[in-house]
Amino acid sequence: MAEINVRSNYPDRPEDVIVSGPYDEEQVRLMDEVCILVDEDNNPIGTGSKRYCHLINNINQGILHRGFSVYLFDSKNRLLLQQRASSKITFPGVWSNTCCSHPLNNTTEKELDTKAAIQGVKYAAQRKLFHELGISNEKIRVEAIHFLTRLYYKAPADDVWGEHEIGYALLVQSDVDLHPNTNEVQNTRYVTEMELREMLNDPHVPFSPWFRLVCLSKLFSWWKYIRMGLIENIINDMAIHRMDDPEQEKGKKITTAV
Repeated sequence: MAEINVRSNYPDRPEDVIVSGPYDEEQVRLMDEVCILVDEDNNPIGTGSKRYCHLINNINQGILHRGFSVYLFDSKNRLLLQQRASSKITFPGVWSNTCCSHPLNNTTEKELDTKAAIQGVKYAAQRKLFHELGISNEKIRVEAIHFLTRLYYKAPADDVWGEHEIGYALLVQSDVDLHPNTNEVQNTRYVTEMELREMLNDPHVPFSPWFRLVCLSKLFSWWKYIRMGLIENIINDMAIHRMDDPEQEKGKKITTAV
């Protein structure tokens, strides 16, 4: 275990809290990754360490970064879920979609182009699918990752950490071999629509706030088109959809009708 000092690497944007505590050494190291700061129109406006972006004090001052979420479906149209490892610093132990992370401030993943940096985010997704779940780049090629849309949300994890991002929703359809990195993922499960609805309605099953919001707003309509083989109807939506405050969504039931 390691202690983490979360003062900023960026002297022009000093963080105003220090958190010390027993954190996993690898997760502390990953907090040094450099994310892409954006405005509410998704225009890059700077960079910040992963820890800088996820401090709730900074989030409450408007710090917003770019992220992504992957939704991987197998040939039976089941969605692959992961349960985040207890070693994670933010949102440990919760169930979520297949893979979530951030494109980094490097030449490949920052990519500024007329397609809203979609290609760079796909490379980031490929990197994290391998890092978290052991899915090889040969199995999931960049061209097999489909851009769905972008989602804006803000959610606290606790009194110190949280999320505030414009997340790119990405779709993958493939049967894959999993070799989860136990420092990142403590469990995986393929679910049908009905199984996921039942999990979401079970108060004893914790979910990431962003995934619950996607389930309430987008996922099951996407799933309908995936089941029908009509993914062209749901990809390449260039809007930025603002999702509701997860605190306001607590207690909402997910209908069991399919």
